[in-house]
Amino acid sequence: MDVDPKLLEILVCPVTRSRLRYDREKQELISDRAGLAYPVREGIPIMLPEEARELADAEMRPA
Repeated sequence: MDVDPKLLEILVCPVTRSRLRYDREKQELISDRAGLAYPVREGIPIMLPEEARELADAEMRPA
């Protein structure tokens, strides 16, 4: 299940307030600036820092 594209346009990282990118394969919203991946469950982004996983260096893109 994908995230609504209009929703992706307005969502930001709750930690850094930076833009997010969507990883369709892993069903996560990625904040490269914070180094966090927020899960998307049943099409609903879970935007809680305590629910996010930390990204490995290889997973991050330059901000």
